[in-house]
Amino acid sequence: MTANSALPLILAGPILRKTTANELVIWLVTSQPLQATFELYDEANQGLIHQAEFDLSSQLQVGQHAHVVCAQFKGEFPTNIALSYDIQTAQGRLADLIPELLYQQESRPVFKISTKADYLLHGSCRNPHHPSKDALVQADLKVAKQTLEQRPDMLMMSGDQIYADHVAGPMLDAIHQVIQTLGLYDEQFTDAPISSSQQLYSHPWCYYHRDKLLPTYQPEPRLLNRLFPHVQEPIFSSREAENHLISFSEFFAMYLMVWSPTVWQLVNLNHLADNNFVQGGEKLSAATQNNWHTEKPIIEQFVAGLGNSQRLMAHIPTYMIFDDHDITDDWNLTVGWEKAAYENPFSKRIIGNGLVAYWLCQGWGNEPDNFTSELLALAKRYFSSQSTQSHDDLINYLYTFERWHYTIDASPKVVVLDTRTRRWRSESRMNKPSGLMDWEALIEFQQELMHQDKVIIISAAPMFGVKFIEALQKSMTILGQPLLIDAENWMAHPGSANTLLSIFTHTKTPTNFVILSGDVHYSFAYDIKLRFRKSSPNIFQITCSGFKNQFPEPLLSACDWIDQAIYSPRSPLNFFTKRKRLKVYKRDPDTEGSKRLVNTSAIGELKLDSHGKPSDISILTGEGKQVHFPPIEQKL
Repeated sequence: MTANSALPLILAGPILRKTTANELVIWLVTSQPLQATFELYDEANQGLIHQAEFDLSSQLQVGQHAHVVCAQFKGEFPTNIALSYDIQTAQGRLADLIPELLYQQESRPVFKISTKADYLLHGSCRNPHHPSKDALVQADLKVAKQTLEQRPDMLMMSGDQIYADHVAGPMLDAIHQVIQTLGLYDEQFTDAPISSSQQLYSHPWCYYHRDKLLPTYQPEPRLLNRLFPHVQEPIFSSREAENHLISFSEFFAMYLMVWSPTVWQLVNLNHLADNNFVQGGEKLSAATQNNWHTEKPIIEQFVAGLGNSQRLMAHIPTYMIFDDHDITDDWNLTVGWEKAAYENPFSKRIIGNGLVAYWLCQGWGNEPDNFTSELLALAKRYFSSQSTQSHDDLINYLYTFERWHYTIDASPKVVVLDTRTRRWRSESRMNKPSGLMDWEALIEFQQELMHQDKVIIISAAPMFGVKFIEALQKSMTILGQPLLIDAENWMAHPGSANTLLSIFTHTKTPTNFVILSGDVHYSFAYDIKLRFRKSSPNIFQITCSGFKNQFPEPLLSACDWIDQAIYSPRSPLNFFTKRKRLKVYKRDPDTEGSKRLVNTSAIGELKLDSHGKPSDISILTGEGKQVHFPPIEQKL
């Protein structure tokens, strides 16, 4: 399909976002302003119970043929019953526009506004060109067989919904075709090796060599720097930064590529090969061409499952929060990294572009009321003028924004944490990892927990990780290389670690804590108790990662074995860790062997009893297998 052909009206979505008794949020991207009617039905009697026009004033045009629609409908909506929704347009309804969006025997997407959060799907880390299978596909196939009463209350995506810093060559080429077809806007760069995004797209280093374009910095003095004083380090520290996203249009198009099968119908995945791998007048090397040929079938497999993930998110209320790869690897990890990144105009723009795209495609739908009319006005000013000043104004606003976190009013209450933009910065060394939340953010977090009897906490990184891996991370930090092993965990910073542990020991915080996290590319489950208190709260740490990613083997198996050998709950080594006030019991998965860390792509499934304690902890793998983490037999 060429740019002059008629484009589909709906390019991505609809994604069912925030759903409460008083608010429904639908997210989608359309090729023209969405002049349509939203309809809500009571499935029991097939009656229309709510009807409203899509508000054109709250839609954002981000390209000639690309409009972001985050539609917020307010009213009094029935809960815990079968509802369905439709979008009536001049071109037809959802069943006409996207018939594959519907499950069997549906005429409209059926869902429920649940007042409970006792059955959750959760996970993170969806890398399109990792060779593992996409677990969201299996989640959709399972939901397709469930009755409405059996379906999950929500899907929680806890970080790395895109990999901006690790992009396959065929994916990047497809992104550029979508940018051209949809007329996504060009942008200008200052203090950069390229002057505009158009120059970037035609540059010989556009594919597989972007690390040569990305900025570098002089790190703080260390022994290596004293011996080699002119050594420069990359600001963008990912080891796979050869195709790092740079322009806003690239970030935005990436979201379309990972959520929508429709946009893939607009591209030719063989485009580079058809052009004999010539880019910017130069031919890609034989090694680079081999990489492309290796990545292409994996991307094709990913694309084949996008209809399933689209259907899943159209039926299950979906909530999101960022982690580092949504923007770039090691985002805000250390003070030194922040100083280098935000003092360089080019890197500041790249990170800002990622943040703008995150707001439009993820953050906005979590809690629309968090985002003021001022932000919408800044965004409209930029996208209408495309001026450098208005672009910088929008980015600077988002850099100072402090409401990415949010809560979901359900039972249990769900508290979603921002562990990226409100860091507890180290005052001792520039290259020491920052705490994941500063004191003020942690106190706000504690206030959300007060007087709750049960709560679900969403933390992108595990609050209680694998101690041996944390010890390795600490070792690399001592050696001055925290970025080398991603030395990022809650216990890495004394201030945030001690404040977090104090929250769990406070007498007015919940009896039952469930912590859901991702980030690490493997899955595990812990039961946690306080060591020195008879009436300890019940703390459950459940990690599922990734949707489409895995940890390198045999490294993880070795770490698993060593951790089990030296860090049992009664091991004296526990008294040398920051969390020595806690006993951590590791659940055994019902798999063969003695491994406690499950290394496979998967989506987590959590079911809670009426007290907010897990009745079933399991993962559904990308291969369609169910792995359970049964309760620990030992009395806690």
